[in-house]
Amino acid sequence: MAPRVSLRSSSGKGKKAAKAQDEGSSKMQVVKEWSTWAVKKAKVITHYGFIPLVIIIGMNSEPKPHLYQLLSPV
Repeated sequence: MAPRVSLRSSSGKGKKAAKAQDEGSSKMQVVKEWSTWAVKKAKVITHYGFIPLVIIIGMNSEPKPHLYQLLSPV
């Protein structure tokens, strides 16, 4: 078997730099996961909320139509 090669140096200076880099990359990973979660939720809200929003806006306009007038194709 081949020996494992460590990417981090064994000196004290390298450990601090590598640790700071790991913290930065983990923060970026958290931000990436959160933004992905938020975009997925926004897509679902937009998908199911658009038509009811249009109906509510239509019912609050002048002249006040009935619901069946808004939903009829004519």
